[in-house]
Amino acid sequence: MTDRSLQYQSPLATRNASAEMQAVWSPQRKFSTWRRLWLALAEAEAELGLDISDAQLAELREHLDDIDYDNAAKYEKKLRHDVMAHVHALGDVAPTARPIIHLGATSQFVNCNTELILIRDALRLVAGKLAAAIDKLGRFAAEHRDLPTLGFTHYQPAQPTTVGKRAALWAHDLSIALEEVEHRLDSLRFRGVKGTTGTQASFLALFANDPDPQHKVEQLDQLVTEKMGWPAAKRFVVTGQTYPRVVDGLVTSSLAAVAAASAKFATDLRLLANRKELEEPFEKEQIGSSAMAYKRNPMRSERICGLARFVVGLTQVNYTMAAEQWLERTLDDSSTRRLSLPEPFLATDGVLDLVNNVASGIVVYPKTVAANLQAELPFMASENIMMAAVQRGADRQEAHEIIRTHSQAAAQQVKVEGKPNDLLERLEGEPMFAGLDLSAVLDPSQFVGRAPQQVDAFIEQVVDPIRARYKHDLNQTTDLKV
Repeated sequence: MTDRSLQYQSPLATRNASAEMQAVWSPQRKFSTWRRLWLALAEAEAELGLDISDAQLAELREHLDDIDYDNAAKYEKKLRHDVMAHVHALGDVAPTARPIIHLGATSQFVNCNTELILIRDALRLVAGKLAAAIDKLGRFAAEHRDLPTLGFTHYQPAQPTTVGKRAALWAHDLSIALEEVEHRLDSLRFRGVKGTTGTQASFLALFANDPDPQHKVEQLDQLVTEKMGWPAAKRFVVTGQTYPRVVDGLVTSSLAAVAAASAKFATDLRLLANRKELEEPFEKEQIGSSAMAYKRNPMRSERICGLARFVVGLTQVNYTMAAEQWLERTLDDSSTRRLSLPEPFLATDGVLDLVNNVASGIVVYPKTVAANLQAELPFMASENIMMAAVQRGADRQEAHEIIRTHSQAAAQQVKVEGKPNDLLERLEGEPMFAGLDLSAVLDPSQFVGRAPQQVDAFIEQVVDPIRARYKHDLNQTTDLKV
């Protein structure tokens, strides 16, 4: 028995992707789909008049899932061809059907059509997990819709927003990514039955004795598509030997959109954790650092960012592969796609499990949020204070100069001496501002604009329709791996 500890194992499988996503890209799913395609082809050919018996079809149906991988491996070692290895392995257990397995087809009949089926199912998993994350962040946004917090532009203090509004921005990015995934699903097509270079010549030869072989081949293409669960209208009209490889680039781009939106959320959370305002969930016995025992490192958010970087990087691989396909087909795509098709899905799946986990348990520290805001709010409120003084008859230019002078001094005290912002105390001592209720002027809720109402509108217009479309996906849970 081989010692697994001496074999490389992808961390995408061992540490990140869910069992459901791994099952989509598993050998069993791949090769059992090949057999279903061979069955669908044989059934359609029989229905259209080729000499294929009910007994042969029944034999194929009996062996859709009982794949002898050792036998297939022996054939592949001998034949150096994975599709023909599985044709022979199926023929060994279905000897009556052996003569009609893969009849008229090229290897890409099973390869391309299977890959499109797997891409479709994997995208559906991604869409469901995206919807669940949007739902969770929507709930968080609603809960904290009116909690004022310091806003940032250029990572410098800016006009206040609310914790809920910021979460709505995270969810909105994910909703845009969901639209992209849904569009990719809607535009995905089945390759169907196209033959060696896409001309369907081999199938015309099979129906050569039919009065209208052209019509029969078109019917065959349609029938196989429908038997595999695709609408006949969702076929590629023309292909070379393979489906257009640019589709792989587009699919990866859709996943990259998911990854980028997830990384934006995780990056913001990492920044806010440093400010001690928000934190990702931290388990009771979790260790943040092997050396610094006090630390609560945002390791889940960091993993989101790391995996997202990997997904985004793979877009170049698939687009380059598509650009370098020669004429009707060249084989240098095969070794690439064995990695570049499943791996972005496995990584994106891991990202979304992490996003859902983090979004379901974000910790908020309202007092720290308020303290950080109050430290900067006097500067931001200076215009409001100036206008309040003007309304009582003060000269606007004189008020501006007084506030400017004290603001510079207060900022110097904060930056150089490390002392609290004392701008309000300074202004309270000025006769021009005597009697002003500066605490009322500095009410944080007066600085957040329509942020709470924007959260409400976002939930109503974006989140609720997603919840309705994906109501069966919202309560899924996944145990995170290390």
